Amino acid sequence: MLDETTAQKFIKYALQIGALELIPEGRILKSGRLSPYFFNSGKFDCGRTMLQLASAYAKVIRTNADIGFEFDLLYGPPYKGTIIAPAVAMKLDIIGCGNIRFCTSRKEVKNHGEGGSLIGAPIKDTSRVLIIDDVITDGGTKRKAVELIRQQGGEPVGLVIAFDRQERGTGELSAVQEFKRDYKIPVYAVATLTDLIAVIQNRLGDRKNGRFGDRIILEKILAYQKEYGVL
Repeated sequence: MLDETTAQKFIKYALQIGALELIPEGRILKSGRLSPYFFNSGKFDCGRTMLQLASAYAKVIRTNADIGFEFDLLYGPPYKGTIIAPAVAMKLDIIGCGNIRFCTSRKEVKNHGEGGSLIGAPIKDTSRVLIIDDVITDGGTKRKAVELIRQQGGEPVGLVIAFDRQERGTGELSAVQEFKRDYKIPVYAVATLTDLIAVIQNRLGDRKNGRFGDRIILEKILAYQKEYGVL
């Protein structure tokens, strides 16, 4: 068995708690494609699992920060990012990355009380903002996030997601690649489809067994990757 990467360990944990589902019969996605696997960050739904998720994000962020990546503020788009961003900020503080501010936004501007569209720390003219979310499907939510940050005077400097499906978006590029092309903003993923495939292949070993139906699901995932995948 090959040595596991951090990403592959995250994949195994996501499989264990049901955040990554292997579905031989397939599930219809928003894109209309029938996918043999599905990532659902909503399954990180208690303190222990959220700590594992936040730790995975924090490790990716710290690794890239160590090679010169800089930011001042985390922004979590509604709704998944709203939950994930503060947890990541706490974990970054715990591992010594500093007291990182965070914010999210409402779907609609609030005209009473504190008012405005933001909840949490303000985005200032000098703010370098790192966007935190779970996945990119069609990129719409992230595009709105970039526009909001710029409207507030901030500079979006990166996007971190939990899982990259590595499949085509509206054209020949993936949704992640389209986002990077359009906004010239780096995207970092905790794990990818490539990592999921590696985990299943490692479980199969010499592929002479069908543990948990791994042989069947691997064939379906590889076929799906061949039809819709990008490098």
